[in-house]
Amino acid sequence: MTTAEARNLPALLQGLHEEGYSGTVRVSGSPGGTIHLRGGLIAAVETPGAPAATSVLLTPGRIDDETWLAACAAEPDTDRLGAYLVSAGLIGAAELEVVCTASVFDAAFAMAIGPPGGWTLDGPEPTLHAGPGVEPRRLTEETTRRIVRLSGEWGAPGELARIRPAAVPDAGLRRGLSDRHRSVLSTVNGRRTARDMAFTLGRGLYAIMLDLTRLEAQGLIRWETGGPSEGRPSTAPRVLPGRGAADASESGSAQAEPAAKAAPLPRRTRGGSSWPGEARTRESRSHDGQAHEARIREGQAPDVLVRDGQAREGPQGEASAEGSDALSAGTTGGHGG
Repeated sequence: MTTAEARNLPALLQGLHEEGYSGTVRVSGSPGGTIHLRGGLIAAVETPGAPAATSVLLTPGRIDDETWLAACAAEPDTDRLGAYLVSAGLIGAAELEVVCTASVFDAAFAMAIGPPGGWTLDGPEPTLHAGPGVEPRRLTEETTRRIVRLSGEWGAPGELARIRPAAVPDAGLRRGLSDRHRSVLSTVNGRRTARDMAFTLGRGLYAIMLDLTRLEAQGLIRWETGGPSEGRPSTAPRVLPGRGAADASESGSAQAEPAAKAAPLPRRTRGGSSWPGEARTRESRSHDGQAHEARIREGQAPDVLVRDGQAREGPQGEASAEGSDALSAGTTGGHGG
């Protein structure tokens, strides 16, 4: 299939699947990424928007840095690195396959919630992968399900991804929180986005976003700020529809009278450091402006932990976050490569 024949990225991947294509698809956009295909199946997806399988293994310490570097030195071919890790007893085959499969869904989801871009085709590149790979149709369906699942009062998942939540006072003292939710809560500080938390913890972006919605529903966090405005982060509080309206009204009425009595600001002259009205312009602009979190244990077959993109409940009653990530059926664009 040529790139000109595909109406969108899922259609392209499906066509390449039918041809048994092996190579890479480079996708532009924000965040964009690289899709690795082996025999028409999606073996790996890498994007700046979500942790790769390597991060999931190294960040939590599943494999320590020194052991990882020694393994990479012993097997420099990244395509065969997964098999070496298993043969060396550093990780179980089923666990590695689950981690790699989860990262495919997670990265595809992260790409799908950003602005779409075009794509180009290139030859195969070595990448860490395990198992046969994921069929494009399954990836598209799971991504669509996740996007629908995370659409709420904040808007589309892309909006939720830009929110910087803050913990309410004494939220960490709440009893009954699972270790997973408590770890997410420990990274909430009013400055980190869901993507920041995913890289900090070495967990899937979708799982983190899902946990954040649950923590917010329990009143343990509040949405603070939205995404960047005009190239710089916004510092204005984000007020969702129906939330904080009464407080805003009371605050506005309490400040109205003092504001009316305030002395006028000194007037600027042409030779001053700023023109009259610039302060108001800046003020106006500023206002405008887990899948698989169930503990992966060796010996559990991937189809037990990953079925329709949903992870099973973890042991001791810990419900793991649903799924990981995939491509949206609405992704468009394309350029010849």
